[in-house]
Amino acid sequence: MAVSGRLALAAVVGALLVGLLVPSVAGVLGIVAALLVAVAIDLVRAGSPSALRLERADELVQVRLSEEVGSTLVVVNPSRRRVVGVVRDAWPPSCAATPASRPLDVPAGERRRVTTTLRPTRRGEHAAAVVTVRAWGPLGLAARQRSRAVGGRVRVLPEFASRRHLPARLARLRELDGRRAVQVRGAGTEFDSLREYVRGDDVRSIDWRASARSTDLVVRTWRPERDRHVLVVLDTGRTSAGLVGATPFSSPREGNPHDVGAGGSSPHGAGAVPRLDASLDAALLLAALAARGGDRVDLLAVDRAVRASVVGARDPLPAMTAALSGVEPALVETDMRLLAATVLTRASRRSLVVLFTGLDDAAVAEGLEPVLGPLLHRHTLLVAGVADPAVASLAAGRGSGEAVYGAAAATVAQEERRAVVGRLQRRGVEVVDAPPDELAPALADRYLALKARGRL
Repeated sequence: MAVSGRLALAAVVGALLVGLLVPSVAGVLGIVAALLVAVAIDLVRAGSPSALRLERADELVQVRLSEEVGSTLVVVNPSRRRVVGVVRDAWPPSCAATPASRPLDVPAGERRRVTTTLRPTRRGEHAAAVVTVRAWGPLGLAARQRSRAVGGRVRVLPEFASRRHLPARLARLRELDGRRAVQVRGAGTEFDSLREYVRGDDVRSIDWRASARSTDLVVRTWRPERDRHVLVVLDTGRTSAGLVGATPFSSPREGNPHDVGAGGSSPHGAGAVPRLDASLDAALLLAALAARGGDRVDLLAVDRAVRASVVGARDPLPAMTAALSGVEPALVETDMRLLAATVLTRASRRSLVVLFTGLDDAAVAEGLEPVLGPLLHRHTLLVAGVADPAVASLAAGRGSGEAVYGAAAATVAQEERRAVVGRLQRRGVEVVDAPPDELAPALADRYLALKARGRL
């Protein structure tokens, strides 16, 4: 049962009347009795929320992060009495359900549809809480109320904001693929045809046998390799939980992925996002580009166990999007030996392995470097790291003593990171280290460069 403000107002008016006209115990008891009778009438005459049948139009709805979707509740009244009141379709706070409640008026034997708008701020799959129906009586003083679970889920997919970079990279891919009149040379690429040498051509592409039979120098043209294997590997250990882009000196609790919404909205700094989310965005752009380039794309997400896997998908982008929707950082050290063993098992032939991981000195020295040998022996390894733009901002600070100390610390951190990148490159690892907004296009450009050079 629920009561309204009308009942409180009626009680105040009754108390004033008793106090002014009949100030006595009998008067008080009379007002109380009248209010109780009115409440009883409302409860008896109100429609029954228990009799309503509640159904979801769609048991599961999907939406990308930062977009909105509607979840429709169908309310059926099989009883003989009209139900007038309000209905509240409750969802977890991260779903940002609006409005909080809606008016409801369902005549006997009819049905109504109630739509709640969801704008989720976290990836993953979220279940609806409960639906509460409050049916008011004719006087509006009291209501009958019932809450029940109706089911319903929303699957929040990664935002994929980097898809805006896809058209330009696809145009470059078409150039590499020979769909425009541009041919490239690269060791190990597929031979296409012969043509006359022009200034600027790589002298290594000259075909001396064909040139000997001609009056001009002749060069070979090549098509980029197709049907190669690209394995995207996400390190979902503790380093992936760190926020990048947060306001300096105002960071959240270290390593807590729940201090920030997956959409990048954080109370600790505008634009702050977890490293994992920036990696997901870049991984999706790479998958879309590689699939269009005729390559086979698989996915692994690993920390101390395999958290997500996509193998052999005909269209890898939707499969990866669905698989990664519920992947969250784990606050554990990643088992790099497990990661390397899984990669070697899943990629039996030579592949491009794109590893998204942290580039901290300790994590690389103790985790990644000991397993580089087997990976580099069989595959081309590209390591992608998410740099924190807040560190660059700190390094430029000079306005106060605190800023100078911050700049010194940031400069040391930058030098250590450059040293790590240098060590990896000397071992033969391709490295892309860029801020969140630049990582996806930089990684796509590196993929195209490797494809043009025949390094896949």
